[in-house]
Amino acid sequence: MLTMTQVHNIRKMYFEEGKNISQIARETGHDRKTVRNYLHKNDWNNKPPSVENGAKYPKLEPYKPEIDEWLTEDKKAKRKQRHTAKRVYDRLVAKYSKDFDCSYRTVAGYVAEKKKEIFNKKEGFLPLEHIPGEAQVDFGDADFYENGKHYNGKYLNLSFPHSNQGYLQLFKGENQECLFEGLKTIFKHIGGVPTRIWFDNPSTVVSKVLKDGKRNLTEDFVRFMEHYQFNAAFCNVNSGHEKGNVEGKVGYHRRNMLVPVPRFNNLKDFNLKLLLLCDEDAKREHYRKERTIEELHQEDRKALLKVPTTPFEACKYITVKTNGYGKFSLNNGLHEYSVSPKYAKSRVLVKVTAFEVILLDESHREIVKHERLYGDNKQQSMQWLPYLTQLSRRPGALKYTGIYKMLPDPLCEYLEKCNKNDRGKILKTIATLTEKSSFEKAVETITEALSYTATDTDSLINLHNNLHEKVIQLDPVRLPLDIPKLKRYAPDLAAYDTSLRKEGVSRC
Repeated sequence: MLTMTQVHNIRKMYFEEGKNISQIARETGHDRKTVRNYLHKNDWNNKPPSVENGAKYPKLEPYKPEIDEWLTEDKKAKRKQRHTAKRVYDRLVAKYSKDFDCSYRTVAGYVAEKKKEIFNKKEGFLPLEHIPGEAQVDFGDADFYENGKHYNGKYLNLSFPHSNQGYLQLFKGENQECLFEGLKTIFKHIGGVPTRIWFDNPSTVVSKVLKDGKRNLTEDFVRFMEHYQFNAAFCNVNSGHEKGNVEGKVGYHRRNMLVPVPRFNNLKDFNLKLLLLCDEDAKREHYRKERTIEELHQEDRKALLKVPTTPFEACKYITVKTNGYGKFSLNNGLHEYSVSPKYAKSRVLVKVTAFEVILLDESHREIVKHERLYGDNKQQSMQWLPYLTQLSRRPGALKYTGIYKMLPDPLCEYLEKCNKNDRGKILKTIATLTEKSSFEKAVETITEALSYTATDTDSLINLHNNLHEKVIQLDPVRLPLDIPKLKRYAPDLAAYDTSLRKEGVSRC
């Protein structure tokens, strides 16, 4: 078909320049019949395009279900172990032999189109049809109390739009370690990994959104993604509503699992309970499909990738410089952690997880472990055991160290009352009590000891056991009535007097 510009030139040559059909055909290189048709054409309206109702690659129709099954199974395999068009063709030829009469070109064309459908990597939109095994991720806000302490928490939500199954994990913050820890725990619980996970564009995942819609991903997220072999997809910028299933699930989880405000002793234990609550919640009927969420989620689980046998360590390693007291800060100086006097003014390796901050020595052995601090206010976490151990070795230098000023008032007062020669033993005992229970309980024991003016190690240990250990109180032993009572023994000293007289000694 000629373009309208070419048609216009042909008609101009004939009607305005007076050239005949043969001349026009010679000069333009078009067939005489084509030139004649355009010269005599009177209707220049656009004709509506025809719609092809027939299936593409009709000769391949009997084999398409099998090819689709092979390619769908590939979602569970590593990229390098997925079917190529050549491998699909070879398998079909080997299986059906002479009955298979399709060309390689036909197979390759269909495989290419089907792969685009199954492994769709196009960004910027969500499919209207929710495919089993695909999931969406988002964080929500929720307050909670752990051991009586209030936290402005965050909770990770992972939802499966196909079944409307959702899972959540509660954290004290919204950082990369929390994201990885939450997903890792959910993957383990459900026994698989979603084939594709949809995200907004959080800084923990996306370092930069490029002009062409592509993303630069953070190195740690790419490492996490490669470990679990899932594909990541992203909403358009400022279009979180595109992953509407998880947006709705965030609110549902808050209303149904985080009201009233949760109170518990251990966050990790509470998160395990939340997973079981989510399993129980799935027994209700789907809001649109006439089946339970639990039944539909089985289709999700069949499509999941396998969980890698090698566990993923959801942490980051950083190197910090300690001050003269053997301390360092994280989160722009808001959160301060102790190490040990031994590591004052030195560089140490820190392992940071969603829950803990762990200090490591040169051989990657643990020096001390802290609960990770969260919040926008200044806080400090002090582990006293390394300091007490160090001081017990050099008690004479106690007052001349900066550590002395850091000690609680009851402990300073107690050490003042102790004999200088006994301070080393006292500090060692306090270190033992700290390791046995906690520094706070050891200080309580010291405070109690001050009221009794007891400054020896035995008194400290006994007081600590009475205050903080479970002492079994035994009832007095009562003898049966049939047991005879013994007469009180009265010694006869006459024999001793006789022996003493023989030796010339008199009893006084």
